[in-house]
Amino acid sequence: MTTYRDIQIEVLDTPAAFAKRVADWLLAEALAKQDRFAVGLSGGGTPRPIYELLASAPYRDTFPWSRMHWFWGDERFVPRDDKRSNYHMTRDAMLSRAPIPEANVHPVPTEGVSPEVAAVKYEAELKAFYGADRLDDTKPLFDVQLLGLGPDGHTASLFPGNAVLGERHKWVAPVLDGKLEPRIALTYPAVGSAACVAFLVAGEEKRDILSRLLCGDPALPAVALTSVGKMRVFTDAAAAGTPVKR
Repeated sequence: MTTYRDIQIEVLDTPAAFAKRVADWLLAEALAKQDRFAVGLSGGGTPRPIYELLASAPYRDTFPWSRMHWFWGDERFVPRDDKRSNYHMTRDAMLSRAPIPEANVHPVPTEGVSPEVAAVKYEAELKAFYGADRLDDTKPLFDVQLLGLGPDGHTASLFPGNAVLGERHKWVAPVLDGKLEPRIALTYPAVGSAACVAFLVAGEEKRDILSRLLCGDPALPAVALTSVGKMRVFTDAAAAGTPVKR
């Protein structure tokens, strides 16, 4: 493990080792805390193997599911059974396969409301869970916030040039730029309110953008993210551009 720009970076040799390491780390973090444990989930293909591991033995039998709470850092504004839905992917990979109390799963509302109303409702749910209307740096909203890294440097649907990047008061906002389906995204203050923010970056196609993230390229929305807690990057050798150990 190395540290760069106050970010801990851990490179795993293979995709399988990457998924196992993150699953082991999440389990250790959850077991180290006796109270409820809140996770902000990431969508996309990178975390799916991690979620599948957590719902499989031995993790399924040792994870403290009863006190885990699951939220989403962003969501596509599509029905929950749509394959593009981050909730759908997570349900498929983990939620439906592990003993998780229904009340501990907090999906973004995407049906029967507008994107604007969905953002208001999800912010209200976050505030009710948090127990306050304002974020306090000494009291993180999440214990762990998992994040991906897009090819343009976006994270959690915080895209380059989008007005949401400038939001500092709302916790949740609709992303409506006309280039893709509407999305609901946590804003910088909410995403960064975590005891640990962990970027999950895997695959050779992510090598350039990961390098730009670690070099602090100001053009990338992910670079502007700050956390009240620690920041980590879990990556594999393909994305890091390092040779696999033999």
